[in-house]
Amino acid sequence: MHDYRRTFIDLSLRREALRFGRFTLKSGRESPYFFNAGRFDDGESLAVLGRCYAATIIASGLGFDMLFGPAYKGITLAAATAIALSTDHGRNVPWAFNRKEAKDHGEGGRIVGRKLEGRVLIVDDVITAGTAIRESVAIIRDAGAEPVGIALALDREERGQGERSAVQEVESGFGLRCISILTLTGLIEALAEEKGDTGRISAEHRAALQAYRARFGVA
Repeated sequence: MHDYRRTFIDLSLRREALRFGRFTLKSGRESPYFFNAGRFDDGESLAVLGRCYAATIIASGLGFDMLFGPAYKGITLAAATAIALSTDHGRNVPWAFNRKEAKDHGEGGRIVGRKLEGRVLIVDDVITAGTAIRESVAIIRDAGAEPVGIALALDREERGQGERSAVQEVESGFGLRCISILTLTGLIEALAEEKGDTGRISAEHRAALQAYRARFGVA
């Protein structure tokens, strides 16, 4: 496992962005874990998170010209990633985000930041129903730019309404490449390396993750 993925797991556990127990999701499923990127709510955690996104993007080899952060969570994620790409990888890329409602005074419009052009990489936390991604793709294409991919914090790798995951549906539906700092499979593998009582979660919680993956997971 890449160091940046271990860093992301450590950060998520410390900030309690990643929690284990019993959680009811919007889908009605009872999940043994819950991820909330809103818990990365200070400068240190956001800086580390940005470095994890940047490392993931660079490792993917995906070609892009700028970043786009969907309102609202994607705004800070795209900004942190742009900073990390510059400071850690010597890649200075522009970024932009959208307003939920168009501004009718001042500079006006729905886009803040650099004009959308070229190959655009969307930065967000997770994909659930895919609504924010559909809106982002439409905004980018309407501006004459090309959405090429989505960088995520976590891919839950579980089925949506059909046999495919939300990520797979977005990839096939929009022709985009989805890359993620961590997948559920990667999380299970990392936690499985922690033996006995020294692990950060109990054996019971690890078993629940594996059972959930077996029941709802996709390849």
